[in-house]
Amino acid sequence: MSSNLFRSLDTALKLEALVGDVEDAVFCDMNHRLGSMFSTKLLNPSSSTDFGVKHERLHHAIEVMKDIEEIVSDVKFQRQWHRLLESVDTRVDKILSVLRPHILAEHRALLASLGWPPKLLSNTENGGISGIPNPLVLMQGDKRKSYCQSFLVLCALQHLQTKREVRRLHISKQNDQRLWPIDELASPISTRMEYHFLKWVEQPEYIFALSYKITRDFIVGVDDVLQPLIDRARLVNYSAKEAWVSAMVKMVSEFLEKRVFHALIERHKEKLMKPEVISSWLHLVDLIIAFDKQMQSLVSSETSLFGVDSESFDGLCKISILTILCDSSDWLKIWAKIELKDAGKKLKADIKDEKAWLIDNRCRMDTHTARESEQFLLSSREEHKAPLIAESALKITWKLIERGLTLTAISPRIQFIRSTAGRFLWYFFDFLMFRYNRSKLCPDDPDDSALITVCGLINAARYVENKLREWSEDVKLLEMRIAEINSNFDKKDKSIDNVCFFGEEVKALADVETNLLVDIIAFLLRWFETQSCGYFEDEEDFASSGGSAAMDLAVSMHLVEALDTLRCHLHLLKAGLNSNDFLDLWRNVADGLDHFISHCIFTSEVHFSDNWINQFETDAQALFLVFGSFCARPEAFFPRIREILKLLKMSKEEVRLLQVVLSSDKNRNTVSHSVGISHLSFNQVEKILRYRKFGS
Repeated sequence: MSSNLFRSLDTALKLEALVGDVEDAVFCDMNHRLGSMFSTKLLNPSSSTDFGVKHERLHHAIEVMKDIEEIVSDVKFQRQWHRLLESVDTRVDKILSVLRPHILAEHRALLASLGWPPKLLSNTENGGISGIPNPLVLMQGDKRKSYCQSFLVLCALQHLQTKREVRRLHISKQNDQRLWPIDELASPISTRMEYHFLKWVEQPEYIFALSYKITRDFIVGVDDVLQPLIDRARLVNYSAKEAWVSAMVKMVSEFLEKRVFHALIERHKEKLMKPEVISSWLHLVDLIIAFDKQMQSLVSSETSLFGVDSESFDGLCKISILTILCDSSDWLKIWAKIELKDAGKKLKADIKDEKAWLIDNRCRMDTHTARESEQFLLSSREEHKAPLIAESALKITWKLIERGLTLTAISPRIQFIRSTAGRFLWYFFDFLMFRYNRSKLCPDDPDDSALITVCGLINAARYVENKLREWSEDVKLLEMRIAEINSNFDKKDKSIDNVCFFGEEVKALADVETNLLVDIIAFLLRWFETQSCGYFEDEEDFASSGGSAAMDLAVSMHLVEALDTLRCHLHLLKAGLNSNDFLDLWRNVADGLDHFISHCIFTSEVHFSDNWINQFETDAQALFLVFGSFCARPEAFFPRIREILKLLKMSKEEVRLLQVVLSSDKNRNTVSHSVGISHLSFNQVEKILRYRKFGS
């Protein structure tokens, strides 16, 4: 009769394709035929009392419905066939509503006859505790055959149900890796275990210990007996081990959700109970994470020797009790607040220790060795000369990230990590700026300790920035960032690095480093300006110098103290600052001094006599010498002073010739460049030439 049903359905569909319009009578006739087929073919087998015959007929009934489902799935129904499709689905649903409870009831009765569930503990003759006997392994003969048949029928029924859900919900595949027969094994065990769980609500470690023991003790038997049956049922990508572990995790999850988490949430609302709840909550999460890893290891052990595809890995990660928090955004927020508050307390305790802010110089390198080029490849905290507080903050941050990565869904992961690790980093940044504001880096009252403090803050910011960039290259964080970008909720500044998960935090740290370096540079330049304020105003210093060559002269007394202080400060900064930032610092200081000194020369009314030139050259060489410890040719970083000296060292004839050319040539800049002057303007060159005095 099933062949007649299929031919009738196929004929009706062909008629629809050819004619394009079928009368309602055709639908009624088809529904009548389908109804009679269902009533005679599918319902009658359930009345048999013989297990073998009954299972065979039940299996055949399921196969008939699977054939119907294949036809319905393969044929592209048009709008006019909507009522026919609904009629078919309604009648199949009706049969399933009768078959499934009947099959489940018989399967449960069969399990009970096998002695399932077993006792949770088994005593030996000596009074010790032995392993739990597994009825699945012990069953023999007809009982084993009956159980296998019942298992296959239940698998077939689930396979049919899955196919129908995939079609009716318009999804590409069914991601649930749970198996009904294995759920039936876990359900009666959970009832027995709950009796013990209720006594251990305040001691959840016992709940997890018992759950892991039961899962582990039965997993080998489940795999040996049930996996071949799953393979016979042709349930592709289904694992007996994974289904068993998943069912046990779900059982523990449901108990914790109803009996533990709800109670903690209610107690959290009471202010007096919050400290106790926070401690209990953190302890519970620690136990859950450890338990999830144990349970996942039971499954992953079988695939550790083989390649695991991404789907299997995702399914493995979903074996987690933390799905409770993924499914409740309110609970997830409470957890995030608790973790953030706990992290803040830990950071405050570390911040109060002044030793945690000391600069680490253990990895200082000799710049004159063959490894000179390697000193700028910073990786470790010691190479960054970062204080211990930076490492402490990063450890706390990474722990928050790791806890977030244990969540089974990507959206809750993002939400949790942004709410904990992200906010904690900004909390740490505020501490850095608070400490900087207390450093009192003032040019009117220089303090070496203030400079060292600022160096430590820069090093800490640089090290944390480097680590955040490194972490953002992790595959999981990259996936979260891409998901965040693709969502409609990403409102970040588009100027921020789009791929970096911690883009905003990295940008903030870079700004902190830049601002603090600028403040140090400004401090050094203002201090130098203050100490050398009379240098370009007192020509007597130059006139009294005597001598004809720069090497015979002493450094101007107006610059001695300024240069000596500058040298001390730079060497102090070199010892306290990481090599990358110190490189930027001394080059910017050199550039600032080059601007400052050249500007003073051009704004003063000094006449450039031979004595003045010799003294200025001596002073310039002393300035270059201050920076000689940091590079081979320090004069290269003072291009304006170098070019001023070049013009001043010209002979009288060279000066006159250059003046004539500059006054007659329209392209004056080209002339300046031809004599090696590229950093001075035409007016500046002209002034030097005009104020140049020859003779004694």
